[in-house]
Amino acid sequence: MMFTRKAQPAIRTLVGEGTVLRGTLQFDGGLRIDGEVFGDVLAEPGSRSLVVISEKARVHGKVNAGHVIINGEVRGPVTSSEMLELQPRATVTGDVRYEVLEMHPGAMIDGELKPLKSGEKPALKLAASNDA
Repeated sequence: MMFTRKAQPAIRTLVGEGTVLRGTLQFDGGLRIDGEVFGDVLAEPGSRSLVVISEKARVHGKVNAGHVIINGEVRGPVTSSEMLELQPRATVTGDVRYEVLEMHPGAMIDGELKPLKSGEKPALKLAASNDA
């Protein structure tokens, strides 16, 4: 199976470092979180979406988007309808649902991993190790 990447939506929304947001964050297109969110992070249904949760970021609530990249901490369920990337410093405490999963060494999940299409074999992509 060949993995190809589509052009990602531009990041037009930023929750900056030191910012604390309380409540549901609903977005369209691209979102980057460097701060802390106490509430759900939800992409507009049916939209092409990208959310980046940086290594400094903390989300206390569910995350639901097309392409999800995590290098920080999420305490809640994560659903990615296109691709989920768990980078080396990612920590997820909650169940994870995905279409395609890319997980780097060091990423941690405390929850259940389930593909969105439970009747099919999940599409997994092994992240290349930098230890050559």
